[in-house]
Amino acid sequence: MSAIGRSDRLEEVRAALSAVGGGAPATWDRVCVACARVPPVTGAGIILSAGGEIRTSLGKSDPVEGVIEEAQFTYGEGPCVDAARHSAPVHEPDLAGSGLIRWPIFAARAVEAGVAAVFALPLQVGATYLGAMNFYRDRPGPLSHQQITDVLAIAELVAHGVIGLQAAAPPGALAPALADVPFRAQVHQATGMISAQLDVGMAEALVRLRGVAYTEDRPIDEVAGRVLTGTLRFDDQPD
Repeated sequence: MSAIGRSDRLEEVRAALSAVGGGAPATWDRVCVACARVPPVTGAGIILSAGGEIRTSLGKSDPVEGVIEEAQFTYGEGPCVDAARHSAPVHEPDLAGSGLIRWPIFAARAVEAGVAAVFALPLQVGATYLGAMNFYRDRPGPLSHQQITDVLAIAELVAHGVIGLQAAAPPGALAPALADVPFRAQVHQATGMISAQLDVGMAEALVRLRGVAYTEDRPIDEVAGRVLTGTLRFDDQPD
């Protein structure tokens, strides 16, 4: 990619971030599409986290990126999980090989969806940690030196963009561009109920919830919904 082409693509990311504040539908997805064009890679996504745990997807470039993000949220493992927890970049150029050792459940699902390589970078501004930026490719191989420079630049742009949007919001309120993001509230509510049923910590309760989702091969939101309606309890199940 020429220097001019790269500069133009970074400007597309900046423009897409600027448009987020306008409240146009699927704006964050458009940010991710622009981000994927810079290195370039097959797709990209933005994940928000708190306390090292993935909370929700802020945007995704395509359906395969959606599979990547859903698998990480459901199973609690994957590149963005590690990037958010350890505040460090994660590079896996051969997901079908060593990725199956690092993240056996996530990697199997992602490879099945057509993912060959994944790369994640923490989103942070100073001591403020927001989540992680994910990039994937449909063929294996490491990022080049220029591509690494590009993804670092993108992660910095996105992190500052999110912080800038929230800084303009009234105290105690989410910025409009973030307020409509689904924060998977029912999963966190269900985790609290499981914690009370089993008298265990929230982390252990979330592990139990994820275990059912994996065993039954169902989305974790669906399993959480059953907990909230009382059709699934954990205190009447064998250990």
